[in-house]
Amino acid sequence: MAERITFSLACTQCKNRNYHFSRGKKKDFKLELKKFCKACGKQTPHKETKE
Repeated sequence: MAERITFSLACTQCKNRNYHFSRGKKKDFKLELKKFCKACGKQTPHKETKE
């Protein structure tokens, strides 16, 4: 079986970890998406962080 890692998406403004995902291990880039942050109350860019 292929190895999978779990990671979180953290808000770039308040650093709150809001979303959790898993993906394959062979990615060379970090994921960055615009998601809704409950703490900020608006859509902000979220970057991938280790869990």
